[in-house]
Amino acid sequence: MTVTRQRARRVELASFLRSRRDRITPEAVGLPPGPRRRTPGLRREEVAMLAGVGVTWYTWLEQGRPINVSVQVLDAISRTLRLDEAEREHLYRLADLPSVPQPPDHGGLEPEVQLILDRLDPLPAVVYNGRYDVLAWNRTYGALFPNIVTAPPATRNALWQIFVARSCCLPMIDREAELPQLVATLRAGFGRHLGEPAWTDFVRALSAESPEFARMWAAHDVARPGSRTKAFRHCEAGEVRTVSTSLSLAAPQEARMVVYTPVGEEDRERIAWISAHPEIPPVAEHTH
Repeated sequence: MTVTRQRARRVELASFLRSRRDRITPEAVGLPPGPRRRTPGLRREEVAMLAGVGVTWYTWLEQGRPINVSVQVLDAISRTLRLDEAEREHLYRLADLPSVPQPPDHGGLEPEVQLILDRLDPLPAVVYNGRYDVLAWNRTYGALFPNIVTAPPATRNALWQIFVARSCCLPMIDREAELPQLVATLRAGFGRHLGEPAWTDFVRALSAESPEFARMWAAHDVARPGSRTKAFRHCEAGEVRTVSTSLSLAAPQEARMVVYTPVGEEDRERIAWISAHPEIPPVAEHTH
């Protein structure tokens, strides 16, 4: 690992630990709030005490200094900070512990993937990489998200189109719940690519274009891709409720297929109608 990537990992590790410490109140771990508390969360010495590590050592860790860490110590810190499974994995990657396997790079997208996507119609289906670049899609996904699939390759990215494009052009319902989850998934992937220009430049550019993204990114939340209930609104078909299922692919690295399955029979009928009428945009052109 280059010196630049090592430094980037330490900076990210320090920021992540501070953000997780700030969200835990003293009362939540059985400590008195105490006077003159400058932070709503735990102090560094309190985390060190609860985790059974030295205050100086933990302070250095949170300052991003190049110190050695062990699985046992990180486990104790994870428990103290009440990290979930995705956050714990993120912490291990930032600490560069070998116990977290690195996914192999298998090259490009297999040609059979597009055949599978097409056979899934009328279920909307798409293939993303770790940055949410759209690598392949089927007809129904394109009918739901025409602004994404028709974007130039440089910006054919779900996050870029969601945060930078006009919100009126997106059929997504409940942005307040969906967007933080997308950013948290991106953050988890970012931890595996610290110091890589493609990732760093993407996050920097998106932060500059979207204050909303920059605010969510600064929260340091992490999550894994997984099944979620998502709803979309089509100007002609109406509201469609789906369950999104994320399936990992062998290649390229970190690629996954996301399939949207209708919740009920009415949702299934509306998806079939959308698939049969791809020329009708999901959001009316005059909507503001």
